[in-house]
Amino acid sequence: MSVAEVGALVGAAGTVLGGGGFFVARATVRAARVTAAANEAIARLAAEPQAKAQEFAVLQATVARVDEENGSLRGRVVRFESLLRAFSWTVDRWAGQMHRAGIDPEPVHPLVEEYNRTGV
Repeated sequence: MSVAEVGALVGAAGTVLGGGGFFVARATVRAARVTAAANEAIARLAAEPQAKAQEFAVLQATVARVDEENGSLRGRVVRFESLLRAFSWTVDRWAGQMHRAGIDPEPVHPLVEEYNRTGV
């Protein structure tokens, strides 16, 4: 092999290797991007259970608050129904007294008539 052939061979190898270096560098950059994206995805997946736990804690607190409010409202409704029933009995007694005394009371309001008829 002559010196010219060796030089041509070395030049060709340098061109291939130099160009190969470019492709290797490009592949390395792409690999770094893929690795960074994978690491980011892993971090998101690792943080997801904690985020779900926080959301669940907020949901539990909301349910507890709504249960407490509902309990309070139920108590108030029961108390109001008892008061309405007592008031209705009182007015009925007064109307009976008026009838016995010969006094005709005013007609009842339609809502009162409906309540007396249906109990609701």
